[in-house]
Amino acid sequence: MPQLPSVTPPRRIVAFGGGGFSRFGRYSRLDDYVLGLPQKDHPRVLYLGTAGGDADPHIVLFYEAFSGRSRPSHLKLFGTPARSDWRPLIRDQDVIYVGGGNTANMLAIWRVHGMDQALREAWDDGVVLCGVSAGMNCWFECSVTDSFGLELSALRDGLGFLPGSVCPHYDGEERRRPVYQQLVADGLPAGIAVEDSAGIFYEETVLKEVVAEVDGRRAYRVELADGKITETVIPTRSLVSPPAPAAPPPPPAPQPQAPPAPR
Repeated sequence: MPQLPSVTPPRRIVAFGGGGFSRFGRYSRLDDYVLGLPQKDHPRVLYLGTAGGDADPHIVLFYEAFSGRSRPSHLKLFGTPARSDWRPLIRDQDVIYVGGGNTANMLAIWRVHGMDQALREAWDDGVVLCGVSAGMNCWFECSVTDSFGLELSALRDGLGFLPGSVCPHYDGEERRRPVYQQLVADGLPAGIAVEDSAGIFYEETVLKEVVAEVDGRRAYRVELADGKITETVIPTRSLVSPPAPAAPPPPPAPQPQAPPAPR
């Protein structure tokens, strides 16, 4: 039989406002959700801890969370020189998981090393891109960040894989909501605000669904309309509550009976 050509999966990004293994350890439902997307047994998962300075404790947590159910690995860009053959490693993954920390520093280091282009190529190849906090901010055009101080400010030079702006930790830090709304009012592109323990899933550049590993956590569309900021709740699927059982199929319609044959 002739071999069928392989089909590249759609480009996919999952981003968490907060949560994942860095908060819940091994049993994060958001992490489980991401691992299910490649539809493979023990998918290959690469951790990029650049935003956190490639801190070893974060890397250890990652291995504790992902060992036994995936094939985990990590790549450091701090400290000892990065391995020279890391580009094939990036494209040979099923999932690339970006940790939290300083978004601006991470983006600068990525661009020096060419990681921004490597991630674009991996995304085009169907590798699932994933991240939390800074690992959410990086995929968008703009974001709200504490990279420049605790007062929070706009970051306008994200990778731009996804359009518009984003704000993580929308409920987890007191200043996130008012600062993000004021930035949008002042001209920052409209976008998505995501609470801790909630995640947003994109196929190509379209938001497909919002999921949460804690009931009640949400995401919102934040935009300027008629000179006023509007905040619209996006429907969220809980990863905690089981889905409602499917309705039983209707009984088959009665079939007409043939008339008896003449005797």
